[in-house]
Amino acid sequence: SEKKLTFRGAAKTVSLASKLSPKTQRKKEKTNANTAQLKIAGLLKVYPNELESQPEFNGFKEWLHTFELYRGKKTGEAEDDDSRVVGKFKGSLKIYKIPLPPDIEDTTITGGDPSYGLFQGLPSNDPLHVLVRVYIVKASDLHPADINGKADPYIVLRLGKTTLNDKDNYISKQLNPVFGKCFEVDATFPMDSLLTIQIYDWDLVGSDDLIGETRIDLENRFYSRHRATVGIADKYEICGYNAWRDPMKPTQILAKLCKENKIEGPYFNPGKIRVGNRIFTGPIEDSSDENARRIAEENLALAILKHWEEIPKVGCKLVPEHVETRPLYNSDKPGIEQGKLEMWVDMFPMDMPPPGPQVDISPRKPTSYELRVIIWNTDDVVLEDDAFFTGEKMSDIYVKGWIKGPDDMQSTDIHYRSLTGEGNFNWRFIFPFDYLVAEEKIVISRKENLFSWDQTETKIPARLNLQVWDADHFSADDFLGALTLDLNQFPRGAKSSKQCTLGMLKQDGSVPQMSLFKHKRVKGWWPFHVKNEGEDEMELTGKVEAELHLLTAEEAEKHQAGMARNEPDPLEKPNRPDSSFIWFLSPLKSIRYILWHQYKWVILKAILLMLLILMVGLFFYNMPGYMVKKMMGA
Repeated sequence: SEKKLTFRGAAKTVSLASKLSPKTQRKKEKTNANTAQLKIAGLLKVYPNELESQPEFNGFKEWLHTFELYRGKKTGEAEDDDSRVVGKFKGSLKIYKIPLPPDIEDTTITGGDPSYGLFQGLPSNDPLHVLVRVYIVKASDLHPADINGKADPYIVLRLGKTTLNDKDNYISKQLNPVFGKCFEVDATFPMDSLLTIQIYDWDLVGSDDLIGETRIDLENRFYSRHRATVGIADKYEICGYNAWRDPMKPTQILAKLCKENKIEGPYFNPGKIRVGNRIFTGPIEDSSDENARRIAEENLALAILKHWEEIPKVGCKLVPEHVETRPLYNSDKPGIEQGKLEMWVDMFPMDMPPPGPQVDISPRKPTSYELRVIIWNTDDVVLEDDAFFTGEKMSDIYVKGWIKGPDDMQSTDIHYRSLTGEGNFNWRFIFPFDYLVAEEKIVISRKENLFSWDQTETKIPARLNLQVWDADHFSADDFLGALTLDLNQFPRGAKSSKQCTLGMLKQDGSVPQMSLFKHKRVKGWWPFHVKNEGEDEMELTGKVEAELHLLTAEEAEKHQAGMARNEPDPLEKPNRPDSSFIWFLSPLKSIRYILWHQYKWVILKAILLMLLILMVGLFFYNMPGYMVKKMMGA
């Protein structure tokens, strides 16, 4: 916001013009399109502790103080003294000198000018009916209540004689549960002023255990000058997710504050509003568009409300749209925090126009996706083994892949006897998963063990993990290299194997990144690598040519594909060399492609030598008989 102060005679002119950069505007539009938690994170004021602890609000005790009423004498024992409390008295005491000085700088207990009366602005003692909406966003760092170090939390809300129990919607095995709940209850002040919010641990057998609770004095908030009924929004909007929640419009709130505090105004003119001796100006809208002019007027009045503390004497900070973080305590463990609760409270008097619908802060629902990964080829994979007969360097290559973990791990078939590090696969992996777009996390719901009663939800980064291995038949397979691609931010694949280097994995911003959720489909070469022991440097151990295709569940249903090379949409068998086989299952191929290929000339020489020896042996074997026949003339 840009704030400029100028003076015009006795009146002060204040310009309140909000300027948003295009980048900020795009970010805000994206935030408005997301669900409640993103709105809370982006547009609402998130306080790290209770609203009463904020110094600008003075604990909402600027005029209404609470005093405990005791019975009997003080004993000095904490338990006995607590039992002496029989009620509470709310009120305020202030002493003025009479007659009042003409230049008095003090204000009354309600913030008014004493010269207009000492009891101005005090509310009526008649019972007041109020609609209370309690929004519970989430809890964090809850104290474990089960032997497994977890808890099954749910909410119990108490106000007066009303109790709301949300036991049926407990969240299984969570210490940081996201509730996303809104509870609506009717209250009557002053009888129903203390709101108690409790977090219980659900137990299958036995009574449920109280984890912690927090208490809010709603009456103090309601009658506070800081207007803690409904938070002042950042912008006035008449529709959409960020629609104005308060039954009174900003112009009506401003007029009410001026009337209660006996301030002259407000006086409305195109592009300006005068309150007391100040003139607030803003952008002037086209007068021909009545709706746009009214919205601009409401936003200008809203800007004044956000700067109400600048009004002399009667001004104070008004409570903005917010989320407060309240600590949870348990009386059995005094002074020890049992967790935190993020929430806010809206209050609507029954004598006002009915409020709009509740804000939907239910937890985001993940979107179902299907990732199809085709492993086409590998190249320059390190050669780990020695050939059994020939001693040549070779590897029996295959590739593993997963997203969620070992449960969804898939493997290609094996390219046997790769002598160059090249492998041909044409193999398709299919990974279905549920994804939270706003958090950029994959959601996994599964039972922790066989005896678990409910599924436990966990969130992990959206990453594709690929590994290249060397298959061994009589020992454990050898790990050769790995590749991890963050689906939201990973390097674009190289066009060829020669262009694929370890430089693609740099994280210093020099390598362009892409998101699969934006581009949907990509094909290229990426490097496998390992880290050397005791060093941070990576070693290139291979390259993989892969194709990644991301589809929504609906798209995947329309365009189905089979795993591996199966129907539908089957992939062709890879064109592997004839030398790719298992030697002990193919003896004839072993003779042809191993023995003959490697020892061809040795075998030929051995055969010729054997024939020569055979001929010489036959010669010497037949020579004596032939000589005798010649000599005898036979």
